[in-house]
Amino acid sequence: MDVIDVSIIAIYIVLTLAVGIVVSKKASKGLKSYFLGGNNIKWYFLGLSNGSGMFDISGTAWMVGILFLYGVKSFMFMWLWPVWNQVFVMMFLAVWIRRSNIMTGSEWILTRFGNDKSGRASHIIVAIFAIVSSIGFIAYFFEGVGKFLTVILPWDLECVLGSHILLTSEQSYALIIIILTTIYTIKGGMFSVVATEVLQYIIMVIAGVLVVAYVFFSISDVEIASVITEEWKNVFFGWELETHWGEKYQAFNNLVDSEGYKMFGAFIGMTLFKGFFASIAGPTPGFDMQRILSTKTVKEAAYMSGFTNLILFIPRYLLITAIVVIALITLSPEMNGNPLLNGGDLEVLLPKVINFQIPVGIKGLLLAGLLAAFMSTFSAFVNAGPAYIVNDIYKKYFKPEATPKHYIKASHISSFLLVGLGVTMGFFTNSINSLTLWITSALFGGYVAANFLKWIWWRFNGWGYFWGMLAGLIIASLQFVLDQNKGTFSEGTILCELANLHAIYLFPIIFLFSLLGSFLGTCLTKPTHIDVLKSFYKDVRPWGWWKPVYRKLQEEDVTITKNTDFWKDMLNCVIGIIWQSSMIVLSIYFVIRDYPKALIALVVFLITSIILKYTWLDKVKKLPN
Repeated sequence: MDVIDVSIIAIYIVLTLAVGIVVSKKASKGLKSYFLGGNNIKWYFLGLSNGSGMFDISGTAWMVGILFLYGVKSFMFMWLWPVWNQVFVMMFLAVWIRRSNIMTGSEWILTRFGNDKSGRASHIIVAIFAIVSSIGFIAYFFEGVGKFLTVILPWDLECVLGSHILLTSEQSYALIIIILTTIYTIKGGMFSVVATEVLQYIIMVIAGVLVVAYVFFSISDVEIASVITEEWKNVFFGWELETHWGEKYQAFNNLVDSEGYKMFGAFIGMTLFKGFFASIAGPTPGFDMQRILSTKTVKEAAYMSGFTNLILFIPRYLLITAIVVIALITLSPEMNGNPLLNGGDLEVLLPKVINFQIPVGIKGLLLAGLLAAFMSTFSAFVNAGPAYIVNDIYKKYFKPEATPKHYIKASHISSFLLVGLGVTMGFFTNSINSLTLWITSALFGGYVAANFLKWIWWRFNGWGYFWGMLAGLIIASLQFVLDQNKGTFSEGTILCELANLHAIYLFPIIFLFSLLGSFLGTCLTKPTHIDVLKSFYKDVRPWGWWKPVYRKLQEEDVTITKNTDFWKDMLNCVIGIIWQSSMIVLSIYFVIRDYPKALIALVVFLITSIILKYTWLDKVKKLPN
């Protein structure tokens, strides 16, 4: 690395730490100030922070790999998360969640199921889920940033800590960055997280624009056309994937055949099935929900969620596509038939491109931007996870009466504990891809059923929620253990078959187990107290099967309008998914110079934006401040 690039990275790290520590003074007033910024942060700053938090380095490395291999239609792989849960949040869920005026997602559960034994059981299980998912994401980031930095940086940091402890360079680099990020996150809570994430978002956008400009100036249209096939550029698909690469790059066609996505129609069908239920279930109890709860008003919660969609996808996919174009032109011949492809390890494409193909100066800015992507996402989870430990477990069940200073100290300790557990898990994972699939398909699969039912069915109670979540968590954890030990099972055994089954195809099994737990827990126990249900329905006003509760409120002469917007909200979600997808496709076609298709994507984006102005934005404007 050139001294200019090293200097840019050093300046960025010092600036981030300085901003985080200076702003941290605002976080000492209490837990609400520490975890929610006292509900005083502007919605557009929270939107930038939310978008920055989703711009993570591990996900970016994964998306570079799948776009390189599968072409334009690879954006549908993002539906695994599913990315369009942000659309559902934007259209109606942000408003429902923010009306609660509480601090965390698990505390919000008490407003739905009450504070009796069943309500507390549901409260504890969602807090446990939030903590487990935060640990899983920290492991995911640990794996990604270590792999990234080892390829980029020239120094061997292999470290011996004892006779039985050997840290590889990947692990050493990851630990250094994690420690630096943890310092300002723990010090300043939500204020520091948002301030640094806004700075990091600006750096990421500048870096992306510079890389795109470099691609346009250094790579010709003819060079791109010589590698990219028409099928690679085709956004449409059939039941089975067509040949994406020419005969010259047969190794890549072979890799596509071996990845498990050849039956693309079935794969997309499964992601749509999962995505619908996961999106209505709402955001998981993590940093996304914390941003919603941090907004000043219900109206600003909706604005923030819409703004997150608008500012995230275009800059992110401009950068991803630019990296892929450089890889297509410069690395494809080298990688074709290379042993690298034997393991399908395309996650190293991103650091390889930066290391060998990006010029001095731009390289430093891009590295700073990608470090910013890692630090912003990591800090968001380190801020969100301890809120559940301190507010929902420690304060509620162990130390209900203490000073704000005491709770903030407890938050610091729980943050260190959470990071330590996440890093430990990171030591035992095989790849970013295995963690991605476990988090998106198995862990989130256990979350979906119970959280889908909590919105739409009045009879669903706290015990149903508890057993539904517990069943999902147990099956998801078993799937992770099987996946990590699949090499130890004998061929032909059921354990071997389950361990090698693609995680997305396990989702229906996890969903059904969770659904069974939800129904049995609900039907074998008493309903939630009617006063809790009336309070919840009056405040949140969801659509679904709430007729008995609505009638009770009418009998008491409570003035309330029944929510009949289900079909309007679903139509808005369909339009929103097309709107979101058009931003991604527009960015890809623009960078690969397919201007006719880029123009079509732009027209789709403009038309859907105009429709959403009338069907969503005008509706949000009428909400109370």
